[in-house]
Amino acid sequence: MIIAKQFRCIHSASCACTKGHLNEHVIYLIFQHLNWNPKFIAAFSCACKWFEDVAKRVLWKEFCKARAPKMMLDLQSNGSHSVDGNWRALGKLLIYCSGCTKGGLFNNIHIPGHFVYRTRFSRTSGKSFLLPQCRTDVLYVSDPCEHLDQGEEGDVGFFRGVFKSFAMSKVRKMLITRRAKLHPTEVCPYCKAKLWSMLQAKMLPQSASCRLGAYEDCIEYYVCLNGHVLGICTLLPLSDSEEASELE
Repeated sequence: MIIAKQFRCIHSASCACTKGHLNEHVIYLIFQHLNWNPKFIAAFSCACKWFEDVAKRVLWKEFCKARAPKMMLDLQSNGSHSVDGNWRALGKLLIYCSGCTKGGLFNNIHIPGHFVYRTRFSRTSGKSFLLPQCRTDVLYVSDPCEHLDQGEEGDVGFFRGVFKSFAMSKVRKMLITRRAKLHPTEVCPYCKAKLWSMLQAKMLPQSASCRLGAYEDCIEYYVCLNGHVLGICTLLPLSDSEEASELE
């Protein structure tokens, strides 16, 4: 369910209604008791600007840490207290398959985005999406979200991921060195940043299709300026994908 923002005020320093709010610690305890439920966080952040700020700074961060604790610990292990693109964007990436619209990033198909109950993200799998000279970078990639029987497109899989410290990564440096162009119109569905096509930059290794169990010439993925990854592939039939895994 999409919740529309309906801010009643912007809560400036002179705004009287801020005096009636619960303090942040009480809000923290309430959402801790609710196990950092993302639907409640989203509804809470749409109430007013002050609530949205608390959600961005505190609640989405705690949601990410509760949903993927080892991954979050690694993403912050360089000493940073934040992540590229903000915690809300990362929280959405953990639980939302972006799908695609016809004429958008993946031109020929329309599959609506949707929330997913649980997704596994793997640092080991991420290595398969990097060229050999970039494999010191840290990339977490999800298992593909399968959308079967999509007509002429066959069985379609969407995957998503995130780089650790993307601003300092070898992938970003190589994209800049190769003068890769940003997509002229489309933006990241998680943080609204501009996107690079790894296919157009010729930075898509064969190992990615093996890892996904997909046809080699039917895989494409983008990375945004904040290091969020989203991609699409055409999945092999189960027997063929098992053979691909053995070859890898």
